[in-house]
Amino acid sequence: MVTAPWTGPPSAAVATEVSADVAHRTFPHPVPSGVTVAVDGGHRVTVKGPQGELAREVPPAISVRQEGDVLVVERPDDQRQNRALHGLTRSLVANMVTGVTDGFSKELEIVGVGYRAVPKGPGALELALGFSHPVNVTAPTG
Repeated sequence: MVTAPWTGPPSAAVATEVSADVAHRTFPHPVPSGVTVAVDGGHRVTVKGPQGELAREVPPAISVRQEGDVLVVERPDDQRQNRALHGLTRSLVANMVTGVTDGFSKELEIVGVGYRAVPKGPGALELALGFSHPVNVTAPTG
């Protein structure tokens, strides 16, 4: 492996390396207005919003803190397990915020010739998917 010598000032190389390392260890996530987040001891996150309340325990190696309207998820080092837990925790906290603001929704996209979806009332759907009979689907309660 051939590396080119650093031609810039030495302080710039150190600053770039440190800032890149910090950027990978922290991952901020914005918190919208109307959502309150409580972090108890850095290991229990509770999110309250218009759609309800969600709470989750965070692994001991990962810390979560709130800075203004941003949640910051941090890991102590770059070990493989800590990197995995960091990404998992960040995704779970982001999904908690989305869950209390927007709620759960699922979109169905039907692609192809001969497929059809017809609404049959407020919570029912009739699908023509190429079978010899139509498929009736009812929406779950809630």
